[in-house]
Amino acid sequence: MRKSFVFLFCLLTTAALAQDSVKVWTLRECVDYALANNLTVERSVYNVESSEIDYGQARWAMAPSLNASGSYGYNWGRSINPVTNLFTTREITSLSPNANSSVTLFNGLRIQNTIRQTASGLEASQADLEKSKNDVILTVINFYITVVFNKELLENARFQLSSSQQQLDRTVKQVEAGAVPKSNQLNLDAQVATNELNVINRENALNLSLLQLKQALQIPASQSFDIEVPAISVEDLLLESSREEIYQMALQSLPEVRSAKLRVQSSYYAVKAAKGSLYPRLSLNASVNSNYSSANDDARYQVDGSTTSIVQIGSVDVGGIVYPVTSPITSPNIVQIADGYGYKDQLQDNIFRSAGISLSIPILNGMQTRYNIRRQTINRQLAEITLKQTENTLRQNVETAYNDAFAASKTYSSSMKQVQAREEAFRMTKQRFEIGAANFVEYQVSENDLFQSKSDLSRAKYDFIFKKRLLDFYQGKPILD
Repeated sequence: MRKSFVFLFCLLTTAALAQDSVKVWTLRECVDYALANNLTVERSVYNVESSEIDYGQARWAMAPSLNASGSYGYNWGRSINPVTNLFTTREITSLSPNANSSVTLFNGLRIQNTIRQTASGLEASQADLEKSKNDVILTVINFYITVVFNKELLENARFQLSSSQQQLDRTVKQVEAGAVPKSNQLNLDAQVATNELNVINRENALNLSLLQLKQALQIPASQSFDIEVPAISVEDLLLESSREEIYQMALQSLPEVRSAKLRVQSSYYAVKAAKGSLYPRLSLNASVNSNYSSANDDARYQVDGSTTSIVQIGSVDVGGIVYPVTSPITSPNIVQIADGYGYKDQLQDNIFRSAGISLSIPILNGMQTRYNIRRQTINRQLAEITLKQTENTLRQNVETAYNDAFAASKTYSSSMKQVQAREEAFRMTKQRFEIGAANFVEYQVSENDLFQSKSDLSRAKYDFIFKKRLLDFYQGKPILD
């Protein structure tokens, strides 16, 4: 017995410690965690980064291009010296570096319109990211409120079970004293069993809502999890704004509408950019080239002054006497100045520069430009249809949310009056039952009516809270305190 008591004590202590170690999440923590781990939000973040790349690439298209290239070759046999363009039969090693640059002066404003197109696309992607976050926030709030609602229903069921159990204990004593019949005890036994079943059902509903919230947060079902029940107060039951006012505010505040408008704007610039391909293209080009050839890599000479000498160029026979004929000849003095003509000297001496303007006039390119313009025009029309659909869907959602919130406020007000009446009726029936003036059926009906009215009040309360938060969301108000 002692060992069993110690084992039971340790088991209860461990369970208590495990219960204390469960992290209790606030609504803000749930929303922040969901935003950080939601895959749809993560995908939207990458879409924004991709749009930023497109925008940056479009802007850099206005900058001049600069490219460098080079070729290295080895030739043997009869070939052409790449420096002198003369035939030679020796082995040649050649090197030809090149650098060129080009800048577009005019191309029908295609670059400028592409920049505007990608800028609008970037803003639309940012709006889509904001919408993804809003969807996650609304989903988490809905599941969170459902958990709080099920917690309150569970407390109501436990209170009803406790009340029935107390009444059963009282009735058992009365039966033992012979004050009431045994049937009252049996009826209360059945009522307690029914209330225990209600508690089990409410626990199951609470566990299911916790599971749904975990799944929304991307948390494994096996992880211990609980939420903090906030002090939620029902706001004013009156709806300050009309349907049309809320719709107009939603048009200005919701990111999906802003995204659809930006997509239309982006498609408009896409059409203008496509039409730019019909205009001539004017470009400014420049290049720098040089060459090196091993065929020229021999000793280098230069003229250093001249030397005059008397050279006999003939003879004359005068009276049998032969006289030499001489003439002064001047020859340059060639001196060696280097052992070879290396890479550095050849590349520096053979630099060739060029600059020019090129004009390209589109005449016929397989109708590619015309078809691209038609394709972009269709995309613009589709974007306009998407905008209209978004606005129509938003109007329907606002009207539905307004009607739901209005109906929820009426239901909540009626439920409060019903609970007050049921509480008073149950109090009187309980007093009558305890003194034997009312039978068990009347007591059971009154208790069940009270429990049902409290459940209906909880459901109406949280339904109205969420519907009112949804209207605040459409009006651009913060839905998280």
